[in-house]
Amino acid sequence: MSSSPVPSSEHPGRVDRWAIWLSAACVVHCLATTAAVALLSTAGGLLGSPLIHEVGLVLALALGLLAFGRGVLAHRRLLPIVLGGGGLALMAAAIVVPHGDSHVVESLLTIAGVVLLAAGHTVNRRAHG
Repeated sequence: MSSSPVPSSEHPGRVDRWAIWLSAACVVHCLATTAAVALLSTAGGLLGSPLIHEVGLVLALALGLLAFGRGVLAHRRLLPIVLGGGGLALMAAAIVVPHGDSHVVESLLTIAGVVLLAAGHTVNRRAHG
């Protein structure tokens, strides 16, 4: 009774198939990495632009004036305006702070401002109902 190993002829091309899949995975990885790096560098330049912050602040001011103005006329509560106005002030401060090498202060002011503004809109919305 001798046991012989499975002859390689019973699985012809198995190693080649694995190698082809590995090559395909390599191509996908290389293309995806290149595309991701290109996209992130472009998006980083666009999203870091002062213009996007300025446009965002103008839009936030316009929506705030509309929503909080309607709200105070409808429910006569000033808390939404106080919260929203504070948030808008922090967002405006983020635009004018010196940037230097670190954007930590700008980011903290912006995040705090957006959270406060959203809180103002939430209070305003709930006061309507």
